[in-house]
Amino acid sequence: MRYLLRIIELALLLLLIAVTVQNSHSVDFKLFFGHVWSAPLIVFLLVFFAVGVAVGLLATFSYYLRMRRELSQLKKELRNRPQSQTIVDPSDAIAG
Repeated sequence: MRYLLRIIELALLLLLIAVTVQNSHSVDFKLFFGHVWSAPLIVFLLVFFAVGVAVGLLATFSYYLRMRRELSQLKKELRNRPQSQTIVDPSDAIAG
């Protein structure tokens, strides 16, 4: 199984190298106020991919922090609850 995974990784690497070679010509990225950035197409593809990954991670991280804060508040609320009110069996809450 490990060898199969390495073969797939090698095939993907060769595919990415082939795409890089095919997209090595220079392109112009036109910005505002007449600014132009000229670089190979693969550079632009990699930059925009990295920016997309970073934005996705930031969005996920904020959700993770919000859920973690909510969980800590719920644990604190559960600790502060008197023992007599604590439900031992969750099915008792449905029956009661």
